[in-house]
Amino acid sequence: MSDFSEELIRSKTEDDQEESCVFSGTGMSFPWLQKYIGTVATGGKKEKDFAQTTNACLSFIQEALLKHRWQKAAEFMHSYFQILEDSDSHKRQAAPEIIWKLGSEILFYHPKSNVETFNTFADRMKNIGVMNYLKISLQHALYLLHHGMLEDANRNLSHAETWRYGEKSSSQEVLINLIQAYKGLLQYYTWSKKKMELSTLDEDDYAYNTASQNMLNHSWKTSVNLCALIQTPGVWDPFVKSYVEMLEFYGDQDGAREVLTNYAYDEKFPSNPNAHIYLYNFLKREKAPREKLISVLKILYQIVPSHKLMLEFHRLLRKSEKEDHHKLGLEVLFGVLDFAGCTKNITAWKYLGKYLRQTLVGNHLAWVQEEWNSRKNWWPSFHFSSFWAKSDWKEDKALACEKALVAGILLGKGCRYFRFISKQDDQVLRKKIKRIKKSVKKHSIVNPGL
Repeated sequence: MSDFSEELIRSKTEDDQEESCVFSGTGMSFPWLQKYIGTVATGGKKEKDFAQTTNACLSFIQEALLKHRWQKAAEFMHSYFQILEDSDSHKRQAAPEIIWKLGSEILFYHPKSNVETFNTFADRMKNIGVMNYLKISLQHALYLLHHGMLEDANRNLSHAETWRYGEKSSSQEVLINLIQAYKGLLQYYTWSKKKMELSTLDEDDYAYNTASQNMLNHSWKTSVNLCALIQTPGVWDPFVKSYVEMLEFYGDQDGAREVLTNYAYDEKFPSNPNAHIYLYNFLKREKAPREKLISVLKILYQIVPSHKLMLEFHRLLRKSEKEDHHKLGLEVLFGVLDFAGCTKNITAWKYLGKYLRQTLVGNHLAWVQEEWNSRKNWWPSFHFSSFWAKSDWKEDKALACEKALVAGILLGKGCRYFRFISKQDDQVLRKKIKRIKKSVKKHSIVNPGL
C-alpha cells in the first residue's frame, strides 16, 4: 500500500501524538488542526468539545475540496476518522457514508493516489457499517470500470451480489438488483464484442457455431441480470437498450416491444423522454404504421418540444390525412423555434416558411393567428431584430433568407429583419430574395392581399 494510502487510512499511533496536536475532551488527538482551530470560538474560548472539533474538521475538508487542495483535504480527513467514535449514535451511523464520499473524492483526484490506494480504502470502508457495503461496492466497481479494469469490476460486483446480512438485505433489494444489472452490462459488453467477431466469420465455419453458442450463453446470463432491474420503477436507459438489442438480435420482437412499451407507458416509472425515443426508433425499424409513430412522438413533444425528432414528427403530421394533425404540424414548428438552442436551425425555418404558405393557401389563417398571437410580443426581438438580421446575414446568408420569409409573413414588409435582408444585393441570392418579396406580398398575415 502506498505512503499516501497509509496517511489517509491508517489509525493513529502513539508516535503521532505530538504536543502540537489539538486534543478533544475525550482525549482524541487531531493533528494539523492547531493553527486552524483557533478560528472556531464560542464566547472567546477555543472549542475543545469533541463534536465541535470534528465539525470544524469537516468544514476544513469541505473548504479544501472546493479549492482542490487534495493534500490538505487528505490530512484533515485523517483526523476526521475519529468521528467513528462519536458518542452520538446518529452521527456514528452517518459517519461511514460521509467518510466514504469525502475520501473517495480525495483519492480520485489526489496526484499521488492510484488504483491500489483506492482499492484499499474501499475495502476498509465496506466493512464499516453494513448498510454501506452494497453502495460502496457498486461505486468501487464504477471506479474500476473508469480505469478499464473490467475483470476486477466484475469480480467486485460478484462479491457484492452475494452479500447478505440478516433482514437488512431485503431493504437493499434495489441496490442488489442494480449490482446484478451492472454485472449484466459487463456481460452485454462481452456479448457485443462476440457479436462483432461473429460478423467476420463464415456461417459454414465451425468457429461460427462456437462463437454463436458463446454469445447465446452470455445473452442468457445478461438477461437474467437485467430483468429484475428494468421491472423496477426508475430510469434505466443503458440497461433497457442493451436488453432490447439482444432480444432483437435473437428475433424476439414481441419481447422487445413489450419491454419498451412498459418502459415508456407504465405510470409507475418516472417521465423519461428517452423511453419514448427508444420505442419510436424500434417501431420505425419495424416499419410500424404512421399513426403509431405519431402517437409515440406526440408524447415526446409534450415532454421535450425542442427535441430534434420534432422535425421528423412534423413531416409525419404533414403527410397525415387528418386536419387536426396538419394543425398540430404548425404548432410543432413554432414550438421548436421557441427555444434558443434552435434559433439557428435552418431546416426548422425552411419548414416553417413553406408550411405557413401552405397553411394560408389552404384557408387556415386562424391556425397561424392562433400560434402567432401568443408570440407576437416576444418573437420580434427574439428572432427578428435588426441585430439578428445583420448577424445572420454575416454568418449564414441561407439561414437569413429563410428567416426573412417567415418574418415578412408574420410581421409584414415593414419588419426590420425582412427590410434589411430584402435590401441586400447579393448576386447569388438575388433571385431567391426576389421570390421572398413576392411570397411576403402574397401571404403576409399583416395585410392580406397586399
